Amino acid sequence: MSFWGKVVGGAAGFAMGGPIGALVGAVMGHAVDRYNEAGEATALPLDRAHREQAFAIAVIVLGAKMAKADGRVTRDEIAAFRRVFTVPEHEVGRVAQIFDEAKKDAEGFEPYARQIAALFHDRPAVLEELLDALLEIARADGSVGEAERRFLTEVARLFGLDRAVLDRLLAMRGIEPGGDADPYAILGISREAPMDEVKAAYRRLAREHHPDRLVAEGLPEEMIQIATRKIAAINEAYDRILRLRGAR
Repeated sequence: MSFWGKVVGGAAGFAMGGPIGALVGAVMGHAVDRYNEAGEATALPLDRAHREQAFAIAVIVLGAKMAKADGRVTRDEIAAFRRVFTVPEHEVGRVAQIFDEAKKDAEGFEPYARQIAALFHDRPAVLEELLDALLEIARADGSVGEAERRFLTEVARLFGLDRAVLDRLLAMRGIEPGGDADPYAILGISREAPMDEVKAAYRRLAREHHPDRLVAEGLPEEMIQIATRKIAAINEAYDRILRLRGAR
């Protein structure tokens, strides 16, 4: 079954409960799922199949709310979503239903981010790939505005990712801080970092975001392509630092 087939197959998200299940249930005409007093899911399944299903739906929901963060959803942002996540024609209808339901406003994204964070709490690299995909949607209209930055910052926090992670992703795309794909910002280190720290940062990032590792995590092809581009940026940043320091 394809990545997007997990959304439509067997009422995937609805079956798992929580805010993700509630939204999919509403789209499919079912009753809203139960929540606890905090508005969170009462239980979160952790088997791989459910994680993949939750990931697929979280991509749609957070992508839609990311596009709505500045108050409007532009054609460029919709095109960016479809460019990052290639939805098969026979599955576009259901995916569009969920996207349209989620993009009604930018509010209420927090429960979805918390649920996906809980499902992938032991896989921070997966959460970072999702954050990077959201950034791709945010910059589709040529810039990342303040509302979109706040959205990304809050999603990163809810994912349990350090602010430095978002800074690295922005640097990889030549967006402040750092600008012009600053190699030190990409590796998340200071310009004064000794070479052993540079090497350690490079090796850690290359290990965490290696496409083969993410394939093993069950991520779809679209996310593997993002990871492949990220690895290329990490390698280039490391090589630039070596050249700048005369080590190559």
